Amino acid sequence: MTGDFELTDDELRVVARYAAESAQQVLPVFEQACPDDLRPRAALDAAWTFAGGGRRTKLQRVTSLDAHRAAAAAPTEAARLAAQAAGDAASAAYLHPIAKAHQVGHILRAAANAARIAELTAGDDPRAGDAALDLARQRATPVLVDVLRRYPPAPAGRSRPAHLMSALDAALRALGSPATPADPADARETSG
Repeated sequence: MTGDFELTDDELRVVARYAAESAQQVLPVFEQACPDDLRPRAALDAAWTFAGGGRRTKLQRVTSLDAHRAAAAAPTEAARLAAQAAGDAASAAYLHPIAKAHQVGHILRAAANAARIAELTAGDDPRAGDAALDLARQRATPVLVDVLRRYPPAPAGRSRPAHLMSALDAALRALGSPATPADPADARETSG
């Protein structure tokens, strides 16, 4: 696929690792609700395989889709979000280098879902979500932030996870000075 910018395998591994760390935290929520459904666990394992240096293969795509199907069938919001986070971790290996805001979800949605699950676990307390977002911000490496800045800001959404993702996106973009402009048009304007 021709893209608007380059993404190296090493950069994709950083993104996959970040998403996998978030999914790893919350996967037990899904497994407790659906102990016989192994699809999100398989997606998370596929994400870790890639993040750990393995090749990007059909395994990540297939397990991601399967985890998202498990999310659709989950009995609770928290279980759905946990399965979706695992699916997002696996699909991070296939983040597209196109400057579209929806791509930010492949980078940050697992962390936003983990923050929402923290809120739900704490009786729908937004302070728990804020604390989880702060931890997610602290886990973000300079490489992850650099990749994020290549994309437009996260799209505004109506759901609570979308609001949390937008908040995390803004917090990460505010860290230090950008190494890469968020808009590829800005790069063209400054390059000559």
